[in-house]
Amino acid sequence: MKLQHSPITQHQFKDIAFYLKRDDLLHPQFSGNKARKFMSLLNWQDAKIDTLVGHGSPQANSLYSMAALANLRHWKLDFYVDHIPSWLAENPIGNYRAALTLGANIIATRPTYGCSVADYLSTQQWSENQLFVPEGGRSPIAQLGVEQLAQEILIWKEQQPAADWVVALPSGTGTTALYLHQTLKEHHIEVVTCACVGGDEYLKQQWISLGEHAHPTILSGTTKHQFGQLYPDQYQLWQALGQQTDVEFELLYDPLMWQRLLTWWPTQKGRNLLYIHQGGLLGNESMVPRYHRQMG
Repeated sequence: MKLQHSPITQHQFKDIAFYLKRDDLLHPQFSGNKARKFMSLLNWQDAKIDTLVGHGSPQANSLYSMAALANLRHWKLDFYVDHIPSWLAENPIGNYRAALTLGANIIATRPTYGCSVADYLSTQQWSENQLFVPEGGRSPIAQLGVEQLAQEILIWKEQQPAADWVVALPSGTGTTALYLHQTLKEHHIEVVTCACVGGDEYLKQQWISLGEHAHPTILSGTTKHQFGQLYPDQYQLWQALGQQTDVEFELLYDPLMWQRLLTWWPTQKGRNLLYIHQGGLLGNESMVPRYHRQMG
């Protein structure tokens, strides 16, 4: 299976005219940022592998994407989380619900083994039938799929009038932004991102841990952002973004990136913007009710 050449559409948000790479449309189940990162596993050639192993939050986009990947490959998925909140176990929603539907084995380490995920994983040696993927896909296995994304961008760019292009996307581990930068910098295309998980220094450390010292541009904010915390101004921005573009965006990462872009882009006269849709829309299924409860 080859997932590629998602469409690119043109939009306007507030005073920003931009193009949108619709990676949310790659595949009904396997799409967005995580699909690009895990794409190389679709054609993984080791016949001994029958189990995919991952870890993270029970509502992580990576949980659903790995469940979809395992389902497509007819593999088993063991996904380790610290704990599963009782309300979520009783009323499955979002990525957790969808992953269970696809047969994911979600293992809570703290009640099961009496330790955190990090402590559990530090003691494990995976067998030859298991393929372990670091949290969020922060691994060289992501490089092939992201390079494919970069090549699609370059092919599309050649069909457009000559312009100074900027590619924008938010970052968790920053793996996608880093590997995009590696390819696109040679074509004089700037990749800009923002740190959604941790701060700027955390993001730089993630890049350095992958052995890379040439980094994308980080759009910094003036206030500290706490990952997973609810920000009513970001929810309102997300609503406006969907209304003005007629496209649903992801609610955990995209609003912060657009806040940074709305401040930064007016200083970039004469440049063209291509935004990478992150997929991850199932996460909105749990995020929107959280905002509704907080905001009444």
